[in-house]
Parts: sequence; C-alpha cells; structure tokens
Amino acid sequence: MSRYILVLQAMRLPFLVLAPICVFLAVAIARSQQVAFDGVNVFLCLLGALAAHIAVNTLNEYQDFKSGLDFKTVRTPFSGGSGLLPTNPEVANQVLLVCIIALLLTVSVGCYFVALHGWQIVPLGLFGLLLVVTYTRWINRNALLCLLAPGIGFGIFIVGGSYFCITGEYNNSMWQLSFIPFLLINNLLLVNQYPDIDADKSVGRNHFPIKYGVKVSTAIYIFFSVSAQLLLAYLVFLGGLPDRALFTFIPMLLSYGVVVGLLRLGKNIAVNPKFLAANVGCSVLTPLVLAISLYL
Repeated sequence: MSRYILVLQAMRLPFLVLAPICVFLAVAIARSQQVAFDGVNVFLCLLGALAAHIAVNTLNEYQDFKSGLDFKTVRTPFSGGSGLLPTNPEVANQVLLVCIIALLLTVSVGCYFVALHGWQIVPLGLFGLLLVVTYTRWINRNALLCLLAPGIGFGIFIVGGSYFCITGEYNNSMWQLSFIPFLLINNLLLVNQYPDIDADKSVGRNHFPIKYGVKVSTAIYIFFSVSAQLLLAYLVFLGGLPDRALFTFIPMLLSYGVVVGLLRLGKNIAVNPKFLAANVGCSVLTPLVLAISLYL
C-alpha cells in the first residue's frame, strides 16, 4: 500500500487542476449558450479528463526514468519531473500500472459517450489516446508537434471533447473559445522546457527550444500570448463573449512578466521561479476566469 501512496507523487497532483478547468470551460460555454446538459455526463467528462491527464503524467515519469533523463534534469517546482523514481526505483512497475489503468478508464468513458451520442467523438478520442501514448517518446522528438501537443490535448481535445460529450454537438463558437486555452497551454509547456534544454538534448529530444533556440522560442511565446489576448478582445467586440469576459485579461497580464524573465534569463529562467509561477498562473487562471465569466 505504501508503494501506491508513493505513486501519487508520479501523478503530479498539483498539476491535475488543469483538466477540471478545461472541463469547466466546456460546461460554462454550454451554459452560456443555454444548451441543456446532464450533471452525470459532466462528472464522467471530468473523470475521463483526469484519467487521461494522469495517464500522460505517469507514462512521462516512467519513460523519463527508463531513458535516464530523470538523472540529468535539475528539478524545479514546475519542471524536471517529480523525482519519484530515481529515489524509489522499486515503484516503477506500479507507476506503469497506474498509467494503464488510467488509460483503460479513459477508453471506458469514451465508449460510453460513443454509445450515447454516436461516432462524432471517436476522432478526438483516438487522436487524444495517440497523443497520450506518444508524447514522451516520439512527439518530443518533433519540434512543431511538441510545441502544439499540449494545447491540442487540453484546449482542443478536452474542451471540445467535453463540450460534445455533454451536449451531443459541436459548434463554431465553442471552437473559437477553445483556441484561448490552446495558445496559453502551449506556452505553459514551452517555458517549462527551457530549464531542461541540455538534459533533454542528451537523450534525443528535439523540442522547440532545442531546435530553434531560446530567442525564437521566446518570440513564439509572445506571439501565442498576444494572439490569445487579441482573440479574446475580438470575441467580446463581436458579442460572442459578454463584457464581463474582459476580466480574463487580468491573469493574461502575467504573460508580460514571463516575457521579462525569458528575455533576461533565457534557459536559466528557473533561477527565479517567480517567472515559471507567473507562466503557470497565466495558463491556468485565464481559462478559469473565462469559464466563470461565461457561467455566471
């Protein structure tokens, strides 16, 4: 039993908050559009999203341990893994088992919604599973895929997939809103890769900061941040979002502090963790405030 308590560390529990926020955003969009939905389906969406997030976290921990990367990274509160397996290698099999159980739970929830609503959720579900199982070993070796995968997983698959699962339909308005977390969650993982550039490169990874360097990666961060802000302003201006959604700009402003850190410290940004914390705050609080503004 003590081994499975240790495994909780590999799940990266503090980071699991992102999946419920993305589900909440989908619920808030449906509520703002006055689309009826069932609370049971919301709960199952939340369960499936959390299971998928646990699966990718635990698989990442297991594979980083097996590749030797865990022994080379300098861990921070926001990057470098949990550090569980280098100090407790005997629980590696339990971490892998939790990953498999989480994947099976995700598939089970998906099958329920296929039976409920039909095949339209199948493409998102299959690509979502593919993303989970290929992220650490293969996607991290392709700079563009690695850059976009986090936003696709959370912003597109979880927000879009949850919306369909609770309403039985897709619509253009929902997809437009999903691009805000898409852009910011890409930024979340992008900055967290800066401190691990040298360690990641040593095991064959080729993500965006490795292939294109810190300066280009910082330019991409700025582009994604500004694009999310412009999209929010555009949707409010057109009436697609209520005026109170402008409060969402408040957590978005944290990105400017992150840019200061990136320009000053580059790949050494972890020297001052407040910049990594601001990046997390921007990426997590923005969809949360947006969801609240829609739900009220």
